[in-house]
Amino acid sequence: MKCKLCNDKAVIKLKAHNLSLCASHLLAFVERRVKNSIEKYGLFKKDDSLLVAVSGGKDSLSLWQILKKMGYKADGLYIHLGIDGYSDLSLDKALSFAKKLEGRLWVVFLKEIMNLGILDLARTLRRTYCSACGAIKRYIMNRISIEKGYTVLATGHNLDDEASSLLGNLLYWKEDYLRRKSIVLKSEEGHLVKKVKPFFLVSEREIAAYAVISQIDYIYEECPHSRGAKTLLYKEILNMIEEDSPGTKLNFLKGFLKRSGKVGEEKRDEKPVKYCISCNYPASGEKCFFCSLLERVNPSGSIVYREYSFLR
Repeated sequence: MKCKLCNDKAVIKLKAHNLSLCASHLLAFVERRVKNSIEKYGLFKKDDSLLVAVSGGKDSLSLWQILKKMGYKADGLYIHLGIDGYSDLSLDKALSFAKKLEGRLWVVFLKEIMNLGILDLARTLRRTYCSACGAIKRYIMNRISIEKGYTVLATGHNLDDEASSLLGNLLYWKEDYLRRKSIVLKSEEGHLVKKVKPFFLVSEREIAAYAVISQIDYIYEECPHSRGAKTLLYKEILNMIEEDSPGTKLNFLKGFLKRSGKVGEEKRDEKPVKYCISCNYPASGEKCFFCSLLERVNPSGSIVYREYSFLR
């Protein structure tokens, strides 16, 4: 198999794009896809200060590398969830990569805030593990972004993540989630930082190939508590369709953006929004879910974070 662009040996065939690419052209392809998304959807500008949510996995580490390579000011944030074995290993990967990248990594240990790991907190919230994890991480990422003066929070959600999430939300007509489904969520000064997904239209397979070729040392294991999650089932279904009809996932997601009018920043509802009296985060009552949870499990607790800087 030859690279369609240079005739060298191809390392991957991308059926959705009708392309076979060598290692160097695969790297350029992924980086160009990210660059095009940044420009087309106005994700951020050169003078923005970016915080990348880092998990130790291929997506977030690859995204951090690409943004730094493009010349953006980008630091990382890792949230240690207190999952035995898994969290320590993923933190090691994140720290090693930050050192290799000569970057800055903020680290938050959930147990230092709540005295509990994510599994116990999910039970306390009476939510599924993934639901509790997502809600808590979104809060912490937003809080630190605002406190440290970052103008944009970037996550490594890829095409497969977003397509499976969209399918699940459509199957159950979760309108609140569908309204928030976008490649960029705008900021609300003092309350919410701008959130972007530069890998929104880049597939998991493309990113995995990018990480391997770039020799990024990432954690291969999936979160042990994600087994049985519906999103994994939706991914499997979409992969089966994709195998028969290449490009389905990309067209599915791009079609949603086009038909929902979300080609730029999401327009939030105009109805009045309440904000937490303790932290200014959006809330349904006097306090947001995070401050209410903290009050229940560790009243004297507060968000603390550690800085690991390898800047030169």
